Amino acid sequence: MDQRIAVLVHVLGVVVWVGGMFFAYVALRPAAVQTLEPAQRLPLWAATFERFFPWVWLSVIALFVSGLYLIAVYGGFGAVGLYIHTMLILGLIMMLIFFRVYFAPYRRLKNGVAAQEWKSAAAALAQIRVLIGINLSIGIAVIFIAILGKLWI
Repeated sequence: MDQRIAVLVHVLGVVVWVGGMFFAYVALRPAAVQTLEPAQRLPLWAATFERFFPWVWLSVIALFVSGLYLIAVYGGFGAVGLYIHTMLILGLIMMLIFFRVYFAPYRRLKNGVAAQEWKSAAAALAQIRVLIGINLSIGIAVIFIAILGKLWI
């Protein structure tokens, strides 16, 4: 794989994942809370995540593979700067948080919506909101590190 292709794949993975979280957190969530009752809002979120999460899975795979490839191209873990190690660690933390969201509260959200148990679905969505907020914050920090890391770390 050409290094430029790997960088392109890596950047597209970030754009899809972090950009999607940003949109959901700062635009969709406030609009849904403002305009929809829970019986409408919760199915909207379940349907939104059903469409977004396959893209997140693809992004996670693309980021992991392209990131490891780029580390190898740049000479391996011993040759890359501390900022690259920091991005990798934070990226792995983000992935673990996403896995947590996907396999726990997202499943409860889907089940709650399917059973029209709005209270349990709302509790699951509240958990997802917190975890996505954390992941979004980490993702933005990783972008800063990617751009400015050589200067700081």
